[in-house]
Amino acid sequence: MIRDAHRHLGVLPAYPFYGGPPISADISARATVDELIADMDREGTERALVIPNYGVPDVSWSFALNELVVEATQRDDRIRGGLWTSPRPQDAAATELALKLAVEPGIRALKLSFLLGGGADDPACIPQLDAIFATAAEHDLTVHVHTSPGAASDIDQVGSLVDRYADRVRLHLVHLGGGMSGHMKLIGGRFFDWLDAGKQVYTDTSWAIGFAPRWLAAEIERRGVGHDHLLFASDEPWGDHTGEYARLRAVVGDGELSQHVFTSTFDTLYG
Repeated sequence: MIRDAHRHLGVLPAYPFYGGPPISADISARATVDELIADMDREGTERALVIPNYGVPDVSWSFALNELVVEATQRDDRIRGGLWTSPRPQDAAATELALKLAVEPGIRALKLSFLLGGGADDPACIPQLDAIFATAAEHDLTVHVHTSPGAASDIDQVGSLVDRYADRVRLHLVHLGGGMSGHMKLIGGRFFDWLDAGKQVYTDTSWAIGFAPRWLAAEIERRGVGHDHLLFASDEPWGDHTGEYARLRAVVGDGELSQHVFTSTFDTLYG
């Protein structure tokens, strides 16, 4: 009874990353809802939160995929949708249009990433961030935020969103803080400090370095909190469902923590 709290839908154009030739590294990206459903059937994924694919430095592609995500939620009630939004001021009009789709019944999250620009404390981004979180509060949605080491996606930067908004809106911090530094900061105390302060903060272990899921599970057991704030996520097509599932299952076993990680916490956030 697997719930996948983070995967993507849509095919992006090839792009010359890092000065190389145009490539499409996400080779398991799915262009259609039928292909997504077939993957879920093959995996045994009972429910999934599906978000527009992104990564190419042209956000118009990801904004355009919002309609496909809405279609997916309407095709199969196992699918919950997350809408692509942007904090950048130049994307304000597109974000406003995306937020209008928040009323669709299958939408359960708003996706926010600083990988393509903007910053949590950038004054030019604050109006868009306020609008995104206000929409999430109005429609009882979770805000899904990418984390990775350094720059604007570092947990030091993204963490300010928790301080600013997580009293009234649920935040799902993807990738367990992002890399070695993020894991150290989050598991070493910050995640649990936020929970103790009553912040509505959640995370998943996609992309996590091998030691981190073990350490997080041990800290949850030692501290007695956080068991219902951790989710399984594959991040397909950028992650690997089989590998992510096997690694996290080995850590959490098949007891109460497993029930929360693979089933009930997803249901709390995404219905």
